[in-house]
Amino acid sequence: MSKAMQELLSILDLERVDANHFRGRSPQVGWQRVFGGQVIGQALVAAQRTVGRERFVHSLHCYFMRPGDPSVPIDYTVDLIRDGGSFTTRRVVAEQNGRAIFSLSASFQIDEPGLDHFMPAPADVPAPDALIAEKDLIATFIDQVPENVRRYWGRERPIELRPVSLTHYLSRETLPPFQNVWLRATGPVPDDRAVQAAVLAYLSDMTLLDTSLFAHGRSIFDRDLQVASLDHAMWFHRPNRLDDWLLYTQDSPNASGARGFTRGSLYTREGLLVASVAQEGLIRPR
Repeated sequence: MSKAMQELLSILDLERVDANHFRGRSPQVGWQRVFGGQVIGQALVAAQRTVGRERFVHSLHCYFMRPGDPSVPIDYTVDLIRDGGSFTTRRVVAEQNGRAIFSLSASFQIDEPGLDHFMPAPADVPAPDALIAEKDLIATFIDQVPENVRRYWGRERPIELRPVSLTHYLSRETLPPFQNVWLRATGPVPDDRAVQAAVLAYLSDMTLLDTSLFAHGRSIFDRDLQVASLDHAMWFHRPNRLDDWLLYTQDSPNASGARGFTRGSLYTREGLLVASVAQEGLIRPR
């Protein structure tokens, strides 16, 4: 298991301050602000720990209010909104220095049988084994990309990415606003559905916002853009052990008002739909 994956599992294991109050920390890797997926995952863990283990998250809705400071602990307070016969609702507010930086509402449900269908995965996407490995990608192209992109790709991370297309990373060509990316954890994820959901929530924030910039030949690494997640929603359709690659297929149907909107679907290698995601982010020219 990579050290980055060990660290991710460690930061998702929140300190319990009291019954409905938890505290989390951030990895010290030189980031100027806390990664949004980390806050989503930690807030989901806080909510889940106030819910019986027979109920599992089926949806969450988040708002990012302020950038998080990686050097300061994050306090998560859970509001026990409702405990029903089948569903449980929780609201979580994350704070630093007494100021709210993030909020999450999540709904949990007992496992129930029912109708079942899903939109199939794209049929023409190359398998991850047919794509260049991330370490080889870095070694091959590291001298062709800007310094800030080199730092991003050179840092050990808990999630490995294999983009189907590399054009966006190597040029400023305007492209159709969609992409396919394979992702997988760089170490085993515990056989615990609550932890698996938190890791899935963490990785769901990766690469989404960038897709809204494809049509403009821009990148989240451009220094003349102010880029940040504003809100994030996720629906968990089927449990997944996260022991293999996931295909993250994304499209951005709209950008306007200094905001970009992107949708995503996460599929197993076999084409089973695991989760759906929607996000709007700030893409403001400085």
